[in-house]
Amino acid sequence: MQRSAPVDPTKMGVGRAIAVLTSGGDAQGMNAAVRATVRVGIYTGAKVYFVHEGYQGLVDGGDNIRQATWESVSMMLQLGGTVIGSARCQDFRSKEGRAKAACNLVKLGITNLCVIGGDGSLTGANEFRNEWSELLQILLKAGKITAEEAKRSSHLNIVGMVGSIDNDFCGTDMTIGTDSALHRIMEVVDAITTTAQSHQRAFILEVMGRHCGYLALVTALSCGADWVFIPEMPPDEGWEDHLCRRLTYQRSIGHRLNVIIVAEGALDRHGKPITSDFIKNLVTKKLGFDTRATILGHVQRGGTPSAFDRILGSRMGVEAVMALLEATPDTPACVVSLSGNMAVRLPLMECVQVTKEVTKAMAEGKFEEAVKLRGKSFENNWNTYKLLAHVTAPDVKSNINIAILNVGAPCAGMNAAVRSAVRIGIIQGHNMLAVHDGFEGLAHGTIEPIDWGYVGGWTGKGGSNLGTKRSLPATMMEDISLNIAKFNIHALVIIGGFEAFVGGLELVTAREKYEELCIPLVVIPATVSNNIPGSDFSIGADTALNTITTTCDRIKQSAAGTKRRVFIIETMGGFCGYLATMAGLAAGADAAYIYEDPFAIHDLETNVEHLLEKMKTTVKRGLILRNEKCNANYTTDFIFNLYSEEGKGVFDCRKNVLGHMQQGGAPTPFDRNFGTKMGAKAVLWLTDKLKECYRHGRIFANTPDSACVLGMRKRAMIFQPLSDLKDDTDFVHRIPKTQWWLKLRPILKILAKYKITLDTSETATMEHVIKKRGAV
Repeated sequence: MQRSAPVDPTKMGVGRAIAVLTSGGDAQGMNAAVRATVRVGIYTGAKVYFVHEGYQGLVDGGDNIRQATWESVSMMLQLGGTVIGSARCQDFRSKEGRAKAACNLVKLGITNLCVIGGDGSLTGANEFRNEWSELLQILLKAGKITAEEAKRSSHLNIVGMVGSIDNDFCGTDMTIGTDSALHRIMEVVDAITTTAQSHQRAFILEVMGRHCGYLALVTALSCGADWVFIPEMPPDEGWEDHLCRRLTYQRSIGHRLNVIIVAEGALDRHGKPITSDFIKNLVTKKLGFDTRATILGHVQRGGTPSAFDRILGSRMGVEAVMALLEATPDTPACVVSLSGNMAVRLPLMECVQVTKEVTKAMAEGKFEEAVKLRGKSFENNWNTYKLLAHVTAPDVKSNINIAILNVGAPCAGMNAAVRSAVRIGIIQGHNMLAVHDGFEGLAHGTIEPIDWGYVGGWTGKGGSNLGTKRSLPATMMEDISLNIAKFNIHALVIIGGFEAFVGGLELVTAREKYEELCIPLVVIPATVSNNIPGSDFSIGADTALNTITTTCDRIKQSAAGTKRRVFIIETMGGFCGYLATMAGLAAGADAAYIYEDPFAIHDLETNVEHLLEKMKTTVKRGLILRNEKCNANYTTDFIFNLYSEEGKGVFDCRKNVLGHMQQGGAPTPFDRNFGTKMGAKAVLWLTDKLKECYRHGRIFANTPDSACVLGMRKRAMIFQPLSDLKDDTDFVHRIPKTQWWLKLRPILKILAKYKITLDTSETATMEHVIKKRGAV
């Protein structure tokens, strides 16, 4: 981030015009990006135009290029595909076609183009920009434009957003549409596993990904598949026998189903395609298993965008407008992207170059290099998958006992973390122990061995199979220390919410009195509230966020007939406003009241007046989110009564308290994958820590770094001592003192048409993908 002198953002776009188009294959979340681009563009004072039907519309002009209004993008957020249309365009590939497109833009005074599409679409945009001066000369000579028009449009700025369900564009952590495609796939996997278990079947599922195995890889991790085939890493020679041995072994230990995931572009080491039919015939002939193949196809592109894709599209739209308006003739065409939680700008052609390098590495058989070039996230997924799926338990045991417990309220994804922790522990040669009912179970001795088969099928199950309680250990320390000695526990994995964090701190403090507690321990954040110090995300928060977003969609839709209705919705989160804020962004709320952003009666009055004005437009619906503990006096009932009174004769109100439905349900792909990686990383860290702490035939750990929180910071998973995080914790309100997502609050207000100032003193700097990857 670079600090510069603040600019008035509402004047940045005055006298400027921006066009937005979607091109190539559609992806869920594109509409969120279009909506944000239009609204932020209008907020800056710019004119914004829709280009319908992608590059074809740009070439054909006329009615295909229309000015957008604030209302014209309402009710778009929850729609899949792209409302402004997309098309493959041959005409734009020729210079003649591009000259027509340039003429259409010049006539409307448009010199800023925002392109949402894949690498082909973005490469085309870059070529268009590079030859812009030449195209103007052609048009001048032909008398299609005047010298004045050419001068006024002397330079074209291009910014790209990557919309692709394959996540195949290098330099970006996630492309728009990928998370939603994973949601569609997991819905099918969950449905298939129930029928497969009934009949003891093997299921082969083919997912999209002609050149990129991201969808297949994350699906395999998220459902605990027996095997995955991806283009970047073909299986070793003789894979057919290995696969059959693996499936037979799974059946021998009591598994009733087998799942094999295949990317549509999967190849063997000789470049020959590995199809779902080929695998089906192999398994049927060699093993005689009842085998079914399912090809998902375009189902993956369809449906409602996930909360993540809506937020991603919205954030990228804001950043794209800022990048366009700050661009100079010397600025290279850029792609706006997400790196961890930060919006970044990347040179478009560097990203395209690295993407091409992946294809080249695969063609040359440099598969390890191809995986590395895909980026850190892809590489971590691959390494975790290999650990969990392709290693058998060692013959030599370590004689180490690691206990796992769930603490706090249950949430989706806890079971995925337990499963991977148990299996990685067994692979390391440890004995794994399940502690039922949190710290109470540790005190009462409800502890039992847990094996590989016991946790089979846990990734897709919501809640906590181990059982969880909110009790803290301080009052039970004597009993806990006795049971740690009795069961000979050498390390602890605590998966849970704020109670897990506080409980971990209490165990560390009690080490002075109880030597038995001098063992390494790790806390894995798992709570819908996302309020654990030391981590930007908690397991379970994504599932809760999607539940709220889907519910808001349904509630808003229920007013489609009645019009003029405002909904007040209460979300969970304790004092933490993460769910209310992010759901507000994802569902298009008019306001989200949270504890961290104090509000008074004047603010409530402003919000009511804003809604009264809104009801005069074509959009006659309002959505207000309220975090459950945002204010002790301005309760949900108070806000409902206030809005009902002030809206009399203009709009009526309804209220919903979402309650415990936010904690339930099957975990989302993100929570399954995140839980799986967290569980694996925690046990590998404990294994190393135990070696460090082994003294004179026993484990002794009393240093601060032997009791850590495993958290995701930016894009890395890091271990931070519990004691170091105390200063950043508000223990009374159970939240971290610094929270990254608070910076997104202004975006929520701008997209809801509030007259507020967006802080432009911090702008995303241009990063370099080539340098970022180092010497790869």
